Amino acid sequence: MAEQTTLAASMGERRFGRVNWTGTWTLMEREVRRFMNVWSQTVMAPLINAGLLLMIFTIAIGPGRGAVMGVPFMTFLAPGILTMTVIQNAFANTSSSMASAKVQGNIVDTLMPPLSATELLVGYIFGSFARGALVAVVIALGAWLFLGVGMKNPLWVLTFVLLGSIFMGGLGLIAGIFANKFDQLSAISNFIVTPLAFLSGTFYSIDALPSLMQTLCHINPFFYIIDGVRFGMIGVSDSSPWVGLLVVLAACAVVMAICWRWLDRGYRLKA
Repeated sequence: MAEQTTLAASMGERRFGRVNWTGTWTLMEREVRRFMNVWSQTVMAPLINAGLLLMIFTIAIGPGRGAVMGVPFMTFLAPGILTMTVIQNAFANTSSSMASAKVQGNIVDTLMPPLSATELLVGYIFGSFARGALVAVVIALGAWLFLGVGMKNPLWVLTFVLLGSIFMGGLGLIAGIFANKFDQLSAISNFIVTPLAFLSGTFYSIDALPSLMQTLCHINPFFYIIDGVRFGMIGVSDSSPWVGLLVVLAACAVVMAICWRWLDRGYRLKA
């Protein structure tokens, strides 16, 4: 009986402890190295795209565009473009990592190591946060240098970039697990993620929308992520950042629960 108790205890703690710190750290490092190996695509390309968008809006609208919410239009626009870029990159990191592993057949390299569902989730989501935060820093630096847009409330910016990266990393993981080929993953990105990002106040205040669209925006976590970063950068927003914080926290909890459940069950991962 004593031997069984000892065996059960050792199995509960696993031979490397209750938390596989080495394995989790290795997965986190792998996810960061994966996107840093192609930094020209994952860091420089978003910066160039953001700069091109700002330049196009400047040329197309011209200096005659009035202020939005009491600030110059380009100042209003910069946080939206920054957040949209963070959202897209955080989603792309986990979705491409998981989908590539499934399509190439090396998902077994992730499933075979002694990593729990929680440890797998932490490793993947950390990669999304690292990529999203790096992109945010690069674009924020560019906005400060060329537009003079600084940080009114840096803590709010950090909070919403963190939560936005977690939320989108989770959605990317769900998409990567669900998709069995890259066409399906592209469809999810093109028909769900991109429209929700564009229709969430990225380029405008939602006060300009019809009442029905405003209502839809207020149940869209993308809107609160963008609005929260905008409040942190320029001090104005369409809604209270505290309301946005609660909504995004709830959205993160739901997405993380789904991810954990699917990883724990091996849903669409194990043959």
